[in-house]
Amino acid sequence: MAHDEPQKPAGPAKLVIRNIGLLLSGKLEAPILDADTVVAVDGRITEVGREKDVDTEGATTLIDAHGTTLAPGLIDSHVHPVIGDWTPRQNQIGWIDSSLHGGVTTMISAGEVHLPGRPRDVIGLKALAVTAQRSFSAFRPSGVKIHAGAPVIEKEMEEQDFKDLAAAGVTLLGEIGLGGVKDGPTANRMVGWARKYGIQSTIHTGGPSIPGSGLIDKDVVLETDADVVGHINGGHTALPDGQIRCICEGCKRGLELVHNGNERAALFTLRTAKEMGQLERVILGTDAPAGSGVQPLGILRMVAMLSSLGDVPAETAFCFATGNTARMRKLDAGIIEPGWSADFVFLDTAQHSAGTSILESVRLGDLPGVGMTVIDGVVRSQRSRNTPPATRVPVVVRG
Repeated sequence: MAHDEPQKPAGPAKLVIRNIGLLLSGKLEAPILDADTVVAVDGRITEVGREKDVDTEGATTLIDAHGTTLAPGLIDSHVHPVIGDWTPRQNQIGWIDSSLHGGVTTMISAGEVHLPGRPRDVIGLKALAVTAQRSFSAFRPSGVKIHAGAPVIEKEMEEQDFKDLAAAGVTLLGEIGLGGVKDGPTANRMVGWARKYGIQSTIHTGGPSIPGSGLIDKDVVLETDADVVGHINGGHTALPDGQIRCICEGCKRGLELVHNGNERAALFTLRTAKEMGQLERVILGTDAPAGSGVQPLGILRMVAMLSSLGDVPAETAFCFATGNTARMRKLDAGIIEPGWSADFVFLDTAQHSAGTSILESVRLGDLPGVGMTVIDGVVRSQRSRNTPPATRVPVVVRG
């Protein structure tokens, strides 16, 4: 697909998706919807239901799902972009487009930390955050929504700096602990300033991941009280189980599980959240690009791993990658219901999977095949070049 924005039609753009075999809502309380048709106008969902009950007339784009599964576009809660679709960490171009082919339609920056010569002075780090926020707002690589501009905080920052950042449109902090702020009292004070001005915070958890970062243990995490406990399963080095449990029980914040982390610790966290009856706190990220590269299928792999080894239904695991993150991150994508952004991924059982349905195949640990992605009602990719081939794929009938 072209990387530039598509031309808009003269009138309202109406998307109709019919013949959906399984509709995943992204909502834990009702993960499967009794519907086979979705209608969106100008990039926003207007109707979800049975084809006979919804208005399908005048579609400018008509997609026959061919009995495949429709899910909200997947959300990667933890990425480290720099500029456009290039990452200097691996000197790789096209990593965001590759993730789109893994069903990811939205990404959340945990800090643009891989920029060569990243400024650490207050003026410089604020300028970088505003630049990243502006550039990714104006340019979506392959259409993927990148929520970027996440400054890595330093000890010299004052309340006015957070007020300035918020006024400039910055809504995120980079991982606390990747810069000079590594102690609980300082971090808590700055998280309070950020929260006051509507900026959401994430804290690094576990051992150091890059030079300059350090160990962030349970005491610092709990005292900081950031909105999201970033990669609670380590990125890669996880805290001991006892500390992970203390974090889960000691706060009510988001519990982020990442692909580039400790898988056993991720499963321990999931079991703990399940025992507490708080699965709504679980969200997923890749923590890519990283030393282990980029993972175009990282979110799908987390969904399959958590379902197959963590003993949760596949439809529940998909909520970790969609609606849970949307609600926690205050996004308008990640849930399929009227009023939300028309961001979708079409999935089907991979060819020759042992599972007889997509949900069974994921529960057995297999990745589904991606047949198409849609962002804001516009088709952005078709049969994935990265996933196992889907048994069935949707077809654009018109548009």
